[in-house]
Amino acid sequence: MDFRIENKEAFTVAGTTIQVSCTGGEHMRAIPRFWQTSREDGTIARLASIAEGQDLLGVCLDMKPDTGELTYMIAARTSSAAGTEGFVAATIPASAWAVFPCKGPIPGAIQSLFQRIFQEWFPASGYKHAPAPEVEVYPPGDTASESYQCEVWIPVLQIHS
Repeated sequence: MDFRIENKEAFTVAGTTIQVSCTGGEHMRAIPRFWQTSREDGTIARLASIAEGQDLLGVCLDMKPDTGELTYMIAARTSSAAGTEGFVAATIPASAWAVFPCKGPIPGAIQSLFQRIFQEWFPASGYKHAPAPEVEVYPPGDTASESYQCEVWIPVLQIHS
């Protein structure tokens, strides 16, 4: 699998959240619905207007492996509170990240990539998941296009043998 390891400093995001369950693949249905609703109600446009840079983020926070639940945030990176009224703020901690490029229509391409990361890459990688959020980075563009490109950032720790 194509990836690179990058060390990134902590940064702040602001956005809107939902609680989702991974049981029975519910998150694979709930998260795309959340994006659609957020697009329709103007939330995406508001986030784009406060974003540092042009990317929007999908952030998996507060993952609870024992219950299969997590908080999912649609967010923008921001260093200012200006325009963030009504949004939730979160700090993404400094970490080493395995950064995976993703190409293809969303949500299918990114859902497939996540499955491959956890089923194929992690078991063979020499890394384990670090205790930090997972981040999806969505540049502007046609997310339904076969040529759309985004990234998945997975926080990692090297396994010492």
